[in-house]
Amino acid sequence: HQACRTAGEFVLMLDRFGRPARLLYESGSYRIIESGDHVVCAVTAQRIPLAALRYWSHELQEAYFSADIASKRYAEQRAKGVFPA
Repeated sequence: HQACRTAGEFVLMLDRFGRPARLLYESGSYRIIESGDHVVCAVTAQRIPLAALRYWSHELQEAYFSADIASKRYAEQRAKGVFPA
């Protein structure tokens, strides 16, 4: 049983939860530019909770849902000449 919430509490919850974060991806780490609780995979558009974020490209400034997706994206970009072979 969940207690009813006032409209103000609901807006506050939406403000804290459910908002995508803006990150600056660095080699081996990232910096939060705008707070939020998740980022979106650049390939699949899946939400990635910040606590679960493990894969990103600092060169492309993109997040990825999994290692497999990140590897495929890098291969795709290498084929386009974005990265050296």
